[in-house]
Amino acid sequence: MASTDQNAPQRPLRHSPRRPLTVGFDLDLTLVDSRPGIAAAYRALSAETGVEIDVDLVVSRIGPPLETELAHWFPADGVASAADRYREIYPDHAIAPSTALAGARESVAAVRALGGRAIVVTAKYEPNAKLHLAHLGIEPDTVVGWLWAEAKGEALREHGAQVYVGDHTGDVRGARAAGALSVAVTTGPCDAAELRTAGADVVLEDLTGFPAWLAAFEAARVA
Repeated sequence: MASTDQNAPQRPLRHSPRRPLTVGFDLDLTLVDSRPGIAAAYRALSAETGVEIDVDLVVSRIGPPLETELAHWFPADGVASAADRYREIYPDHAIAPSTALAGARESVAAVRALGGRAIVVTAKYEPNAKLHLAHLGIEPDTVVGWLWAEAKGEALREHGAQVYVGDHTGDVRGARAAGALSVAVTTGPCDAAELRTAGADVVLEDLTGFPAWLAAFEAARVA
């Protein structure tokens, strides 16, 4: 369902209104509820390394790059090796428990139904991001990994995205860096007030309201 921000004034886009529709999506907690899988992977890493990790705290702040989180638990000189090992064990622990969020498949399908392209731009290691999507039967046109916050803007500009959908204030910053409209969902760690303060143009409770919003957006864009 949409919040009252659904019909809020929208910032002018830098892209030509006649350019084919391209919509970018974040992955974790936007399309995929990866919390159970991420928790399982961290538990496995903790058991293997002997480093105590508060897994509940970890999953409460999903969004920033893996190394940022690991720096809370490992010494600076051990973060890189811990990250490498986490990514190695991730497929065996994190893919199966993770589920598609409500409206995720329908939102990607809505972009296609309008003749557009759906891309995923995520901070997650790209091969693991693709495993999640394949497992859940979500098929974007392109997946770009290992980008966070403003760095996401580089990929969004490259692919000509007019809209970027995410759950974190870092996703809002990525959209703004690309000159794209920021659509935020409150399915992640950031609430509606945080997302609005960060500059989100539209705030939705979840993706179930996105297809209707997108249809109205596209109709206005090409009018």
